[in-house]
Amino acid sequence: MKAKHEKASAEQPDYNYETLDRFVGYHMKRAFNVVQADLTETLKSFELRMLTYTALVLIVDNPDLSQTQLAVAMDIERANLVVIVDELERRELIVRDHVPGDRRAYALNATLAGRRLCKKAVAAVVAHEERLFSGLSVKKKAALIEALSDLHVNAESNE
Repeated sequence: MKAKHEKASAEQPDYNYETLDRFVGYHMKRAFNVVQADLTETLKSFELRMLTYTALVLIVDNPDLSQTQLAVAMDIERANLVVIVDELERRELIVRDHVPGDRRAYALNATLAGRRLCKKAVAAVVAHEERLFSGLSVKKKAALIEALSDLHVNAESNE
């Protein structure tokens, strides 16, 4: 199966992709670049980035989530999460509540403004995905999600 590439132009000659076209990872990266660029543009009007959006959705969907649990759910270092949580808190989208019995732990909860912004951002991301993946049948989209899910689940179980 030959991969599709952009047409040659003065800026981009007709490159030989024969070797790279064999690699799933190469196609995943190219596809992710397209998804990421469009998602970045989609989230810009909400003043959210991919990571702050992900954190906000997880906090809205999982009340009283601890920062440690959020870091695990997002698969990022806890130290890197602090900047994200600080930004969401500074914007009054979330609050950090002390966990009774553990003075060091905080439960993260969305404010009303955070829940409202999350709802609008999720709707925009739904539209972004519908636009980007409109060329895929329901069956192909489900197969893609299943394959990508299997990949990360298998990778986690082999760690």
